[in-house]
Amino acid sequence: MDRPLPLPHHSSAFATVAVVGLGTMGAGIAEVMVRAGHEVIGIDISDAAAHQAVETLEASTARAVQRERITEQERTAALARFRTFQDLQAAAEADLVIEVVTEHFDVKREVFTALDGIVKPGAIIATGTNALSVTQLASHTSRPDRVLGLHFFAPAPAMKLVEVVSTVLTCPDATNAVTGLVRALGKEPVPVGDRPGFIADGLLFGYLNQAAAMYEARYATREDIDAAMRLGCGLPMGPLALLDLIGVDTAQTVLEAMYEASRDRLHAPAPVLKQLAAAGLLGRKSGRGFYTYEAPGSATVVPDAETPHATGTDTPGRPVTRVGVAGSGTMATGIAEVFAKAGYEVVLAARTQDKADKAAAQLAKSLDRSVAKGRLTQEQRDAAVSRVTAAGSLDGLADVDLAVEAVAEDLAVKQQLFATLDKVCKPGAVLATTTSSLPVIAIAKSTSRPQDVIGMHFFNPAPAMKLVEVVRTVLTADDVHATVREVCGTVRKHAVDCGDRAGFIVNALLFPYLNNAVKMVQEHYATVEDIDAAMKLGGGYPMGPFELLDVVGLDVSLAIEQVLHKEFRDPGLAPAPLLEHLVSAGCLGRKTGRGFREYARR
Repeated sequence: MDRPLPLPHHSSAFATVAVVGLGTMGAGIAEVMVRAGHEVIGIDISDAAAHQAVETLEASTARAVQRERITEQERTAALARFRTFQDLQAAAEADLVIEVVTEHFDVKREVFTALDGIVKPGAIIATGTNALSVTQLASHTSRPDRVLGLHFFAPAPAMKLVEVVSTVLTCPDATNAVTGLVRALGKEPVPVGDRPGFIADGLLFGYLNQAAAMYEARYATREDIDAAMRLGCGLPMGPLALLDLIGVDTAQTVLEAMYEASRDRLHAPAPVLKQLAAAGLLGRKSGRGFYTYEAPGSATVVPDAETPHATGTDTPGRPVTRVGVAGSGTMATGIAEVFAKAGYEVVLAARTQDKADKAAAQLAKSLDRSVAKGRLTQEQRDAAVSRVTAAGSLDGLADVDLAVEAVAEDLAVKQQLFATLDKVCKPGAVLATTTSSLPVIAIAKSTSRPQDVIGMHFFNPAPAMKLVEVVRTVLTADDVHATVREVCGTVRKHAVDCGDRAGFIVNALLFPYLNNAVKMVQEHYATVEDIDAAMKLGGGYPMGPFELLDVVGLDVSLAIEQVLHKEFRDPGLAPAPLLEHLVSAGCLGRKTGRGFREYARR
């Protein structure tokens, strides 16, 4: 990302900055400092790394000139501010030294010990670690009060977040000075304490580890896991692709440090990470990790033995022309809209005719908004509305080929409804539940035809969200599975296959992450605001965890976490007491005006 090169305006306290280690991260930090007007001393024992760092700066500043963001004179001055050396002795004149060498404690300790004898007395030494103890590194110097963590995110020139890590020994003046520097760089500083992973990686790597374990258990394919989290949560990358980008070995190191500190099984590195690392399959940098790449360092994925075939299933699906949707809430109405727009005849069935009519009216209003926004023509809207029939009872679903249930997330309620569908729907009709956390088999067994029952988990809002989790039970027939996959394609949704276990893919990975964020606040490690900022700026998440919890509803979140805990019996999945207390107090998020934040009453 190119930014204007300002004239030097740095604080005299940090006129000269040394960066030790000119790998990808070190070179990025050096570029940020140079472009902010600082004199930068780059130090690396590798001539090749130093040469690459210079080339990177030359290329980025050349682009800035080409785009008329800086002048050629400013570019020349910037390049002159960056000098590279092989010897640590070059750091002697620096006011701030940022260490970004390999993530191994012994290597970093050796660098810190050497720097302690080289840098001037008032200089601050910062480590770029995201997993190792800053306090332990500081203890190997004679100036622990001048040591802190400065955790940038890759790519450093583009990413706004910097975690500023203070230890119990760090002088507040040092923390304040470095925090001011980070702000002057145009970055967002987030203060954190010294524990492995800090905020962003502390939450991110637990989630990545669970995704790796899910893949290892063959619960879902790597492609489906990644697609589910991108399309279901709006994340920029799927977890397995992100592990390949970060480096499998790096992830293993971070997780081992987190597990050492927490003893939480969710942080114990999944065996597949250790196996890949031991085999040298480290991700993009080695050309192969969870995926296979065109060449080491390439981002281009190439087919391998695990790549799914595009031919699809050999089993033909059942014909579907008429779809029934049971329910009258937001989800039911949204699903009915999806089918109607795709050309299916739709029966929208509710408990009373009045409820069904109101749901159909809401569907029409939603289509009106799409017309106003230019997403549909008036003719397309009218055609979709004409395909919808409102029915005041489930009897209206007698002739549908596919019945989709979208009622309250209560097992007894769903079982009763499916027992009725079993009696009402014609033989051969596919019966689908939209449950997000309940066992599909328990719902299927309330019918005399469990082979016709499947999970079809849409995401809210159904018209906008592209993902559908397709959940087979041990009794689901092959042609029922094929039918739902074909229907998903027709309504232009991306289907991912899941086994019948709590949370499926998305919720099983999302809600432990949300729960861990609540634990961070509960333990007074970080504030709601800082955690949300860290995950949006450092992880590229569209919403911070607490924004998302308040939108989803704290009661809904708690219920899902309780189901996950009951299913997997892992202590790390136990809902955070703080979440339970807020729910008990009636603080459920936006819908009640208060959750982790307060909201204006409408």
